[in-house]
Amino acid sequence: MATSSAAVQGAEIRDAAEADLPWIVDIYNDAVRHSTATWNDQDVTLEDRREWLRQRRELQLPILVAVAPGGAVLGYSSLSPFRAWSGYRHTAEHGIYLAAAARGQGLGKRLLAATLERARQCRLHCVVACMCSSSEHSIRLHTSGGFTNVGYMPQVGRKFDRWLDLVIMQRLLD
Repeated sequence: MATSSAAVQGAEIRDAAEADLPWIVDIYNDAVRHSTATWNDQDVTLEDRREWLRQRRELQLPILVAVAPGGAVLGYSSLSPFRAWSGYRHTAEHGIYLAAAARGQGLGKRLLAATLERARQCRLHCVVACMCSSSEHSIRLHTSGGFTNVGYMPQVGRKFDRWLDLVIMQRLLD
């Protein structure tokens, strides 16, 4: 998909709808196949993402999409429960995924800002981001978004026949 800079700059950020899911599947599966943005090595299906959307709605945790003026989804972000126990209910983990053609044009910053605003509206206290230590773009994005590096876990994941180190960052919201 060829994406112009104007399309990225003009993208609207809104809540995801079921009609956005095929785009989300494509964006996520591209990350599965070609990057360490996710340490999943299995593609997701449209049905997987329908259940994911249903669960987030049930938990009242947003999934946001960045949509180009022509309707193409250029990226998305989501909040997920950080851990299952009730003591963690004020903390969420987030993720941002962008279509390859939309990367490096400021859309990640816009999605991150919108996600943090929605996290405040959800009355969350803390947002956590976990990323591969080699993901300099993601680390810079989160640092510029006010996140602090709070942890480093060597060799806790494996993908593309190599061990991966995890960086944990957090942002307190209040």
